[in-house]
Amino acid sequence: MNSEHAKIVADFLTSDFEVEMQTTLRLMEAVPAGGLDYRPDSKSKTGLGLLRHITLEDEWLLNSIADGVFPPPPDDSDACGIMTPADACARYRMKVPAALDRVRAMSGDKLASILDLLGMIQAPAVIMLAMAIKHSVHHRGQLSTYLRPMGGQVPGIYGPSADTGQK
Repeated sequence: MNSEHAKIVADFLTSDFEVEMQTTLRLMEAVPAGGLDYRPDSKSKTGLGLLRHITLEDEWLLNSIADGVFPPPPDDSDACGIMTPADACARYRMKVPAALDRVRAMSGDKLASILDLLGMIQAPAVIMLAMAIKHSVHHRGQLSTYLRPMGGQVPGIYGPSADTGQK
């Protein structure tokens, strides 16, 4: 992929991520604070763990792409300062748009350059951006399945849910 193509694709993807961020926040706002220890299985993250994971990893992935290097991923244990859905939403609103703006400002040459994701994947930065969106949406989908068992309601994601009707 040449630098011109990488920039065109990145412009599309950053706009797409921006739209997805609003959906992610709507879902995180729907998480009931009283059910954060819910997990469907012992191998699964808790509701709080998923809130932390989405918040911290969206920020980390975008900043890593902008920096051109992936340091070790963030620790989503309770040491991260996110203890409630409101904490997660506040940090997401403060950190993720700024990280996305850093990616948006990247040159086509930087977007076309190959990055190494912790020795697992080597791909152009713009492809890593596409993977970051998929990662976020994947974990948001997981969290959406937790909401009803946690006592909450699923907001509309790509249209109404059974809980929102035609809203």
